Amino acid sequence: MSSVPDGKKLIRSPSGLRMVPENGAFSSPFSLDEPQWVPDKECPRCMQCDTKFDFIKRKHHCRRCGRCFCDKCCSKKVALQRMCFVDPVRQCAECSLVSQKEMEFYDKQLKVLLGGGTFVVTLGTSDKSETMTCRLSNNHRYLFLDGESHFEVELSRISSMQILTDGTSPGGGSRASGMLLHYKPMGSQDVQQLRMEAADDKKVASLWLAAMHKAAKLLYEARDQ
Repeated sequence: MSSVPDGKKLIRSPSGLRMVPENGAFSSPFSLDEPQWVPDKECPRCMQCDTKFDFIKRKHHCRRCGRCFCDKCCSKKVALQRMCFVDPVRQCAECSLVSQKEMEFYDKQLKVLLGGGTFVVTLGTSDKSETMTCRLSNNHRYLFLDGESHFEVELSRISSMQILTDGTSPGGGSRASGMLLHYKPMGSQDVQQLRMEAADDKKVASLWLAAMHKAAKLLYEARDQ
């Protein structure tokens, strides 16, 4: 499955231009669907400040939540990569703050995940471990684990994720040192356990784990949409 090429196509929606996978089944697990806009007839007033709409006071829809606002309450245009918009799009104040925070994930943490980290990996209840490089695939849909062997975990089939910590960070706080995953392998409904613990370069591994923790939050949010 992971070797299938992911073609892209440009589409125009009421909200703007979007660059999306040709096959919707290959969408990033972090992506969000466009919301249904609140119908014009159902929003005679701004849903933030209660200003009444008229010929001069025009209504605008937030591209992230679909609610209806006046220009003052929905004036910011912010990148919305989780909906694959090519250009920044109009968003309300609340949604624009959320989107701006997510930009850090796409600008920084996603690059860390794609770069990978080195971990000691234990599969299931086995007493055998293997040092492997773990990285996110370019289409964001898989974790690739490479060592003497190779296997993949599809993010959409992860049922739970726990970040393991130790107390060795500067200042005495805890630092991410590993990860415990429960997932269903392709073609199986049985839950498998995967344990990853930082290998030699613990700093890089800790940064990768912190980025994966943020990715998990986006993943669960997309599932709950």
